[in-house]
Amino acid sequence: MTEKTMAGRVCVVTGGNAGIGKATVIGLAQRGARVVLVSRTAERGEPALAEVRTACPAADVDLVLGDLTTQASVRALADALLAACPTLHVLVNNAGLWMTERTVTPDGFETTFAVNHLGPFLLTHLLLDRLRASGAARIVNLSSEGHRMGKIRFDDLQAERHFDRVRTYCDSKLCNVLFTRRLARELAGTDVITHAVHPGVVRSDLGRRSSGLVRLGFALGRPFFKTAEQGARTSIYVASAPLGMENGLYFKDSKPCAPAKAALDDAVADRLWDVSLGMTGLA
Repeated sequence: MTEKTMAGRVCVVTGGNAGIGKATVIGLAQRGARVVLVSRTAERGEPALAEVRTACPAADVDLVLGDLTTQASVRALADALLAACPTLHVLVNNAGLWMTERTVTPDGFETTFAVNHLGPFLLTHLLLDRLRASGAARIVNLSSEGHRMGKIRFDDLQAERHFDRVRTYCDSKLCNVLFTRRLARELAGTDVITHAVHPGVVRSDLGRRSSGLVRLGFALGRPFFKTAEQGARTSIYVASAPLGMENGLYFKDSKPCAPAKAALDDAVADRLWDVSLGMTGLA
């Protein structure tokens, strides 16, 4: 039986309706947390909510609908979460996608960059005061070992000159680690800790908006990938373990490890932070 180590804690998991996100919701609920499952649609969220309650009958879990694609929808999601959570102890920025063709959001941003970086960046900022006020809070940002192949190209952040499905995804995952490390500096002296995690290559629906060879590659590789439950272990560990006040680390297989050299560049992290503030209207 799983110990109720998260009793009294309130957690939010974006993209909690499928894959790693749903497994994370179940894992946190089993540990006694109240969990808010964020899903883009009721059609995907309500069956996931039922699955969580079946897997963990005692679960205190709620569904909130929210989309990271546009900044208006992120702001609406933040308002809904603030209304639903008078206290908030854990934010798991789990939602993400992989695009095989360049598209832009209604805000005019390249979709991968918008959903994988700008969405979590904005949502985190909008919830930060509540996290600070709740005490001993934690922010978990899902990245990937793919960040090691990423590069921040400030002259082409929107991949207008050159879009490559692998490169663009890896660039966004590098953004996640840089954001985490810069956020950790911002949180110095508070009770809020943030870490980035690599879940592993997981049988998930990450490639649901992909096409062609990428979708085929996900399908053929599924038998060799981690299960969603295995992939969620690091997120659950970082969200629940007594890690002390160390901050801004990168975790793989539930252990801290060194991220790519590019992720340690504080000047790039600072510039990305400032650019992102401007893009999200926070500056």
